[in-house]
Amino acid sequence: MTRSDLAAVEEVNAEFYAAFEAGDLDRMSAVWAGGPYADKVGCVHPGWPLIRGRDEVLRSWALIMANTPYIQFVLTDVHTQVFGDHALVTCSENIITMDDTAGEFASLAGGSIVATNLFLRVEGRWRLLHHHGSPVLDQAEGDEE
Repeated sequence: MTRSDLAAVEEVNAEFYAAFEAGDLDRMSAVWAGGPYADKVGCVHPGWPLIRGRDEVLRSWALIMANTPYIQFVLTDVHTQVFGDHALVTCSENIITMDDTAGEFASLAGGSIVATNLFLRVEGRWRLLHHHGSPVLDQAEGDEE
């Protein structure tokens, strides 16, 4: 593993979140593996079943982006490992979103997701092969029980 590999993986991981924040499906599409790996692509959104295949995964992102007026990520506990042509990034996604279902009375909400992102080096470029996000229960609620 070289520092340049680590930096390249961290850059594409950051682009994944930037594309989501921007609601930009073209940018999101550019992050994901394709070609011979398209049918190997997978994604688990928090609370959703496993989605397989690049087309289905991108369709899910299009749906989420269309229904997310605002989202911001603050990533913490980011840990990146490179294993030859594979890389693994684990992190905590600290999320701020806007709920505009109340019309003019939009409100911000927050939450935490623990995420695992698996990348594959394809023709010299890192591409996302699998994303798994799992909600983190509020620690205060767990401490009371």
